[in-house]
Amino acid sequence: MFRYPRLLRRPLNEIGELRRRMHALVVAEASGGVIDGSSAAAVVAAKRAVGSGSVSMLVCGEGSDVKSAPSGVGRVFVAAGSGMKKPVAEALAPVVLKLQKENSFTHLLAAATTFGKNVMPRVAAKLDSSQVSDIVSVEGSNEYVRPIYAGNALATVKSSDPVQVITVRGTAFGKGDGDTTEFEKVRLTSDEDNKLSSWESEELTDSGERPELTSARVVVSGGRGLKSGDNFRLIEELADTMSGAVGATRAAVDDGYCPNDMQVGQTGKVVAPELYIAVGLSGAVQHLAGMKDSKTIVAINKDPEAPIFTVADYGLVSDLFEAVPELTNALKK
Repeated sequence: MFRYPRLLRRPLNEIGELRRRMHALVVAEASGGVIDGSSAAAVVAAKRAVGSGSVSMLVCGEGSDVKSAPSGVGRVFVAAGSGMKKPVAEALAPVVLKLQKENSFTHLLAAATTFGKNVMPRVAAKLDSSQVSDIVSVEGSNEYVRPIYAGNALATVKSSDPVQVITVRGTAFGKGDGDTTEFEKVRLTSDEDNKLSSWESEELTDSGERPELTSARVVVSGGRGLKSGDNFRLIEELADTMSGAVGATRAAVDDGYCPNDMQVGQTGKVVAPELYIAVGLSGAVQHLAGMKDSKTIVAINKDPEAPIFTVADYGLVSDLFEAVPELTNALKK
């Protein structure tokens, strides 16, 4: 009778035990004591990666006094200190590294936001690990799917690093099974002497009562076809009638029509709302990478050959300066 070598049998017998030994830390963003939706999605990814292992969370900054955490989080580390009110990567990375060493975390995750993209590469470099960026699926404890070529292809990546450093595309995982208040809160004091960089100031765009772009149910985006920043009020009025958020193409941002925190695309924010309305934009590959996972896409453009119509579920070939006001007035009735 043929017998499998012991070396091949052990992984099959012990795989459950190995998954139980895995522990994940999610470096989260919070505002006003509430965990950001993209960080909640990172928790979902972490739970899939470690199986029955534990998931912990690190929060810092002005909104770090959280009262609840995404379901599945057992511990919340709250970092305090002079450099943690508005942490930069150079100040936060040592805290993450210290927690990893003390708690033997096997997976370090963050949302693929500006915050996560700033902190996690520094953590990966310090650990001598190869970061796996912008994942959209977890296939195993060390196997992930991520988009490449501006989202036109998906690559399955397997990491052999002892500590996995991962950023997560929030729109691919959802927000999980709600929140929990049953977790252990551990307060930390960071005394790291960071002389490399410091937080100076920020200028936030006042969007009024509009929802956050990455979590909005409806997004209305404008492109260069609007011709000026003043004409963006047409987009804003349409979005407001549906309680939606306002986005823009890179071309519109580069031309100064709107601030860059409204940019949707490969080098901007990735969104996947229930309804995405593209107004006066051609549909460049860079922009499509940030919105093509939207549930329903509506395009308004006077050029019938515009590439945006190839991904749109509904298209209207019309002058936006006539179509958008008519649509806004119809929705107000």
